[in-house]
Amino acid sequence: MKTTNTKAMLKILLPFCLLLFYTTTNACSIVYYIDSTTGKIFVANNEDYWFDVKDYIQIIPEGKNEHARLWYGWKNFAQGGINSKGLFFDAAVTPEQTIPIGYQNPNGRNVGDKILAHCTTVVEAVAYLEKEKIAVSTGHIMLGDATGNAVLLEWVDGKKKSVNIKDNALIVTNFLISKKEAGNYPCPRYESIQHRIQGLNENNNPIDLRTFGNVIAGAVQPKRKIGDKECGTLYTSVINITDMEFVLVPKLNKDKIIQLDLKTEFKKTRKRKIKLHKI
Repeated sequence: MKTTNTKAMLKILLPFCLLLFYTTTNACSIVYYIDSTTGKIFVANNEDYWFDVKDYIQIIPEGKNEHARLWYGWKNFAQGGINSKGLFFDAAVTPEQTIPIGYQNPNGRNVGDKILAHCTTVVEAVAYLEKEKIAVSTGHIMLGDATGNAVLLEWVDGKKKSVNIKDNALIVTNFLISKKEAGNYPCPRYESIQHRIQGLNENNNPIDLRTFGNVIAGAVQPKRKIGDKECGTLYTSVINITDMEFVLVPKLNKDKIIQLDLKTEFKKTRKRKIKLHKI
């Protein structure tokens, strides 16, 4: 369902599509932000990948001892998402590191879905990963919740590192914040988001999905070919955690916008899949 606000957001978002800051297919960007004027919490993500992947949105109703949740990804693996309690997660690829002894990579386990199903807060999600002895050798995980708590988890040189939200924002791209010298740094996409966050803070006006969509606009990747395959920003998601508003733009296509009222979606009793690759 399209709205005036969503269309307006795309007018801001799309002009930045020509800013190419990273040449590989995994140049993902994530940002968690607390509006200092209203206290409302927003998150946004650019998922950059091959265009031939069969990506989709999965919406799962509340079940026995499980929260209602929405996640996006492919091959029964959540790349990011949010649950009915306002817990959000996403992840990005980083230079490879050694994980702690006794820990394992997800190895195909749909860990994101488990986090959203069983955890309410960042603290609970971190505890779940510790209990299951899960780490990621080639990436880091952002967790954020409806209380204003957010953390980035990294596993570097055999140790877990936690990067907590500073002031009112946490920005994640593809370099390890706790070990920048490992690679992918400096990152113009990170700097672009940081600059736009600074602008929001200085403006000191209440923001909405349209305004926040502009924050991650400078980090999108236009469609391009590598060999005989197309890649770029597979989708951009923008979420108002406080008001449970969700917008997803597949492949930067303003005519294919998906907008959901998560409060309504999470009250439904049937599982639903939105096949993004067929839109």
